[in-house]
Amino acid sequence: MMKAIITVVGQDQVGIVAKVANQLAELKINIVDMSQTLMDHNFTMMLSGEWDDQQLSFADAQGALGRLENETGLTIRIQRQAVFDAIQKL
Repeated sequence: MMKAIITVVGQDQVGIVAKVANQLAELKINIVDMSQTLMDHNFTMMLSGEWDDQQLSFADAQGALGRLENETGLTIRIQRQAVFDAIQKL
């Protein structure tokens, strides 16, 4: 099972959560936790997702989210949960 942290940042626009959630659903990535905030028209979302890495590689997930990033003009980053946890401990 692959676990990852996905962050989405950018100018607020209609449908950000829906676009990201739909892309993750298409990839069969389950959202297990999510938080979002909007400050002065700047949108930020952080979510935890997990999926069967036998069905979808991390690189393929990264590529699909990169295409969504290009389509929406948002900044979308994904990193493995283990890497995120290690960085937070520093």
